[in-house]
Amino acid sequence: MSLNGIKVVEFAGLAPGPFAGLVLAHNGASVIRIDRPSSTTRDLLCAGKRSIVLDMKTASGVRVAKDLIAKADVLIDPFRPGVLEKLGLGPEIFHSSDKREGLNDKLIYARLAGFPRNGTHSTMAGHDINYIALSGILSMLPGTMDKPTFPLNLIADFAGGGLLCANGILLAIIERGRSGRGQVVNVDMVSGSRYVSSFPLLSAGSGVWGGPRGTHLLDGGAPFYDVYTCSDGKWMSVGCLESQFFAQFIGRFNEVMKSSGKQGSWSPSQATQSTIEDWPKLRKYLEDGFRTQPRDFWTDVFHGTDACAVPVLSPAEAAQLYGSLYPIPHPEFSRTSPPPLQDGITTLDPGKHSADILRELGLSEEYIRQLITEGALGKEVRELERSKSKL
Repeated sequence: MSLNGIKVVEFAGLAPGPFAGLVLAHNGASVIRIDRPSSTTRDLLCAGKRSIVLDMKTASGVRVAKDLIAKADVLIDPFRPGVLEKLGLGPEIFHSSDKREGLNDKLIYARLAGFPRNGTHSTMAGHDINYIALSGILSMLPGTMDKPTFPLNLIADFAGGGLLCANGILLAIIERGRSGRGQVVNVDMVSGSRYVSSFPLLSAGSGVWGGPRGTHLLDGGAPFYDVYTCSDGKWMSVGCLESQFFAQFIGRFNEVMKSSGKQGSWSPSQATQSTIEDWPKLRKYLEDGFRTQPRDFWTDVFHGTDACAVPVLSPAEAAQLYGSLYPIPHPEFSRTSPPPLQDGITTLDPGKHSADILRELGLSEEYIRQLITEGALGKEVRELERSKSKL
């Protein structure tokens, strides 16, 4: 696989950090996740990873983390700015400078923050909805005239955060192949959200996006780019923006309405698409029409055409269509694609691989016992070892 031999250390976090690590693990990287003691986080983005528990409040726990990072190719830092620096694990420890030689000058030090590191919100807590709010894109998303709505936590956490972080890591690895040196990769989810939203943001104020929300082609304003409810309560997606596609869509739709005797006194033509004053009538016509038949009927009407109308599938239906409930790594490669994943929800128990990882670091059994005694692997492990010694 593409990243065989690349060693990654990922501090456990939520959503974007684990997803960045998952992208690397799916493509062959060896990813070690550092978990907190007594961690209860149920991370589903853990396929192909291993876990070690380290108590970063102990000097020996920090020392082991430093040793791991010193031998890694990549570090994923998901914390607020300054957290790892306070632990003595900032990039200046690993990267060489004019003043000192670093522990690992080849390290790609990827930092994933919510807000811009030098901005006025940098020390604040936040989540996806807050990041896209500050990015400018939330105000442009579909919703009601009263307020926009948000697309789960996809834009900031996964697209602008985790995916761009993985992309930055890969770009830094390529550059390292020329320079021989690592570097810091700074990702924040506000800036990342703005970047993946380049098209609408660059178009803001133009004819495409000018005016109130809900009046544009892509935000629910156009009746030929929307979701419609069918008679069984399921939905059809319609996205026939181009005139030739709209012609196919409305032609077939009108045929159904005519043959069923439900066309009414007004029916749209191909020219209706460009007559904005007729859009309210067109929307009502489509809403009423779709409600006359179940979704699968409409699926058959448009299947195999360029009408740009397909059913809205549930996760279970999509799993049946694509053969798996679980997303597979993407993109595909002609020579180095990862092997197919087995179905099943996988979680990674914190500390499952602690002993193996410590031995791979070259630590002796005596030193590992010392780490346990000092609480570096968590109080639970220390108490377990104490109870064994009393038996």
